Amino acid sequence: MSDILLRLASQLNIKRSQVENTVKLIDDGNTIPFIARYRKEVTGGLDDQQLRELFDRLTYLRNLEQRREEVRRLIESQDKLSGEVEEALSKAETLQEIEDIYRPFKPKRRTRASIAREKGLEPLATVIYAQNQKTGDAAEVAAPYIDEEKGVNSAEEAIAGALDIIAEMISDNAEYRKAIREMTFREGMLVTSAKKDEDSPYQMYYDFKEPVVRIAPHRVLAINRGEREGYLSVKLDPPEERILDWLKSRSVLKDASIFKTYVERAVEDAYSRLIKPSIENEIRSSLTETASEQAIKVFAENLRNLLLQPPVKGKVVLGMDPAYRTGVKLAVVSETGKVLYTGVIYPTPPQNRTEEAGKVVKTLIEKYGVEVIAIGNGTASRETEIFTAGVIREMNRGVKYMVVSEAGASVYSASKLGTDEFPDLDASLRSAVSIARRLQDPLAELVKIDPKAIGVGQYQHDMNQKRLGQTLAGVVEDCVNSVGVDLNTASAALLSHVAGINATIAQNIVVWREENGSFKSRKELLKVSKLGAKTFEQCAGFLRIPGAKNILDNTSVHPESYEGCEKLLKLTGHTLEDVAERRLADIQKKVSEIGIEEVAQKIGVGVPTLADILRELMKPGRDPRDELPPPLMSEDIMEMEDLKPGMVLNGTVRNVVDFGAFVDIGVHQDGLVHISELCDRFVRNAMEVVSVGDIVKVRVLDVDLKRKRISLSMKNM
Repeated sequence: MSDILLRLASQLNIKRSQVENTVKLIDDGNTIPFIARYRKEVTGGLDDQQLRELFDRLTYLRNLEQRREEVRRLIESQDKLSGEVEEALSKAETLQEIEDIYRPFKPKRRTRASIAREKGLEPLATVIYAQNQKTGDAAEVAAPYIDEEKGVNSAEEAIAGALDIIAEMISDNAEYRKAIREMTFREGMLVTSAKKDEDSPYQMYYDFKEPVVRIAPHRVLAINRGEREGYLSVKLDPPEERILDWLKSRSVLKDASIFKTYVERAVEDAYSRLIKPSIENEIRSSLTETASEQAIKVFAENLRNLLLQPPVKGKVVLGMDPAYRTGVKLAVVSETGKVLYTGVIYPTPPQNRTEEAGKVVKTLIEKYGVEVIAIGNGTASRETEIFTAGVIREMNRGVKYMVVSEAGASVYSASKLGTDEFPDLDASLRSAVSIARRLQDPLAELVKIDPKAIGVGQYQHDMNQKRLGQTLAGVVEDCVNSVGVDLNTASAALLSHVAGINATIAQNIVVWREENGSFKSRKELLKVSKLGAKTFEQCAGFLRIPGAKNILDNTSVHPESYEGCEKLLKLTGHTLEDVAERRLADIQKKVSEIGIEEVAQKIGVGVPTLADILRELMKPGRDPRDELPPPLMSEDIMEMEDLKPGMVLNGTVRNVVDFGAFVDIGVHQDGLVHISELCDRFVRNAMEVVSVGDIVKVRVLDVDLKRKRISLSMKNM
């Protein structure tokens, strides 16, 4: 275990004490959000992303140790665990190295070499590979191994079988495989060609090659998909001549021997038949794994930024789920998310009942005081947007609209969760409710949907689904806990992402609320079925109770720190009433006068916890998303045909990928800011410059109406 801790500290560039303390917290069953927020003194201030990286590496290294011991045991059971093998196993730093060491000892299916061994040709292979015989005839040396009963009918057959054994020995050599893998990776080329002579998204790869060491992750995933769909033929072109020269220098003796040419043949066969295909598979798997990890990181960061979009608070919203034949589904939602009205209008083809639909929308705006309209961006969205802009112009009431991503809305509306939440509504009407609510509070609504269905990823179906699911679940958990959750209004779906709370406990909280009324204090959580002391410790700080008797119950101050918080207030001449009334303008100054370390010592908390308490007391119940710029709303519409090169527009970043960012500029077709156009300096990663949800200024470079492509630039903006 100590070795793992040292490696973790080295790999993550943090102190061993931080690793040791964090691993103990994890092993004791603490959640990542809880550790990140409330155990900063113990971890040295590691944030949630660092903690998740540490957890991932810890899991990998523990699996590595487990496999190391398993391989050691398997080799030992064959009485073949030499000191050399033991040392190699101890030094192995990756699972691949351990598998290379185990390869010669691994039970194999029948191979040409194993068949040759059954024929008794291993001693001959040893003689040939030793290359000690300077004179004589190879056939004479092989003659004693002729045995027609065993299927060896001539000296040539005996030598051929012996060479198969030598080829497998060379192929199974862990040192050779490691060196060849590195040479192939450093100097090899990934080459693709067309398998079908037709248009496809993969045309740029119909005649393509790029050094393996330099190929971008998104290109690896695109090539893999093109190959899987039958459009591309893909191969890895290694530095074959150099590899063979290197292998022969290790296996073929320089001194003259009657077996020299035979060993050269065995080396060439070992490489072309056994090593080369295997290494190609390994490198392509490694490229795919690396590309998938990068894509998962991009997906996770995009999801994080999407979930933390600023909510549109205190507004009555009309949600519209557009369609052609079945009409535009409507849902009016109150400031608190309560459904006030649902219905259907038919302003789009084929019905085109625009006038009738306009009257309905105007009535709803007047009756319910609608201030914002949220339009889903799916089928018929453009026609619905044109219709809505027309209605707004006629009313002159200051109503604005926003086109909202409806990714996942249909998934939610058809889910058990959607059915349970709105059992009396048709699935299509539930979608309209979801579209309205995701404008009001993106986080609370989007947690109801499988993150993979939200539409901010790239090649997500090509990744390891378990790994992707775990990563995205971690992002959702971090986002929910960083914002905090209203204990008295949160759905079971939202509560289930709070640290320490599973789906069962979340449902039990909702049931308790329905049976007993609103929670008056955090302590009442302990009355909820199956919510014990450990769960309370993990979740309490992330749950808020607006209007609670104790103002601290509506902050991120953990109950374990209430006593210290009250001591702080007393020490600085304040009370809890001052917190509620926002009368703490001088508290930071008073703490500075005493000295933050001295104050922390007097109230019995660490300095990081004291800093968090001070920040929270200044803005009790604050929502960190309120500090972000509000989303862009529209009053009128612009067509793609209206765009001209040189135009400067405001837009919202909808997706960030390895090669750039897609920006919504209000024409129902996102434009691409290529990575080379993000800013004036060289950018290696688009996320260095933009995030999902950013409001950005862009200049139109080119508009391709036929292919519906818009090229944008953010340079000099």
